[in-house]
Amino acid sequence: MFLLSCFFSKACFVLSTFFVSVFVGLKDELLPAQVEARSAKAQLKGEVALNDRLRTAISDLSASWELEPMDESMEAARGDALVDQLCYLGATLRDRVRDALHTGVTRAMAVVCSGFFYDMEVVSHCFVTDISKTDAENEERLHALIDDAEAPGERLAKLFEPEVLPPETGSGADGGGEG
Repeated sequence: MFLLSCFFSKACFVLSTFFVSVFVGLKDELLPAQVEARSAKAQLKGEVALNDRLRTAISDLSASWELEPMDESMEAARGDALVDQLCYLGATLRDRVRDALHTGVTRAMAVVCSGFFYDMEVVSHCFVTDISKTDAENEERLHALIDDAEAPGERLAKLFEPEVLPPETGSGADGGGEG
């Protein structure tokens, strides 16, 4: 019986030593994995915060241009909803700027017509050049005309801004800092 007891005792010691060494080895392997998991978690938190800031910026920009807000239900199902919304914003804003350009040109031509007599067909082809002058002289004249028209043009543009631009709003998308 004594031999049997010693055998079991030694077997238990060997088994416990074996398990301790296995657990120590596992612990050594788990520590780097824990560090890596913590790093990935921190990076993911940063990405989520950035995603939230982008979502806020897109919503603010959409609201300031009086566009439809993002569909929150679709965002959970699709990872590329922000990209889609940015593409939509880009195309819509391009259309709005083009409309603003056309509105400005049309209004400027209407102002010219309101008190002056010009052949609007000729004016619609751009600046009238003096055929007795060189290209360089006409270019210099063009720049002088643009310089002379800057202040009155600025005044005129301000009159039409309410028709073209959305109202100014503050944005919460910059995270409280200056953007």
